[in-house]
Amino acid sequence: MENQKGNRREPEIVYSRSVKAGKRIYYLDVKKARNEDLYVCITESKKTGGSETEAPSFEKHKLFLYKEDFARFAEGLEDVINYVKNELGEIEAREEWVPTTAPAPEVAAETKKETQPAEEESAAAGEEHKGLFGFFRR
Repeated sequence: MENQKGNRREPEIVYSRSVKAGKRIYYLDVKKARNEDLYVCITESKKTGGSETEAPSFEKHKLFLYKEDFARFAEGLEDVINYVKNELGEIEAREEWVPTTAPAPEVAAETKKETQPAEEESAAAGEEHKGLFGFFRR
């Protein structure tokens, strides 16, 4: 089933995960194309405006990653991350960003994407995911 957005149909999201990083949120969505194929849509959402009298605005950028490109993309991403780690040494985790005002209702709804129970269980058990992307292991 596809979502309606304007006059076009949005592909169905079959799995989703959000990653909060400072003032940015990365949405990692697995979508189903019309031909039943699956692909990954990575969306960066960054707060760009807003004040006490004005609702915040968000800038969004999307990247579509198709299955035939997974291995090369993961290899390239892992390579550049390792380069940065080697150049900078230990990298400290980002502190959690806390907004100073309550987000607008549409923003709050946007950030309430569901997490999978397995993720919660593994996080609660203190398990670490090995490798950059677990499903890209060779």
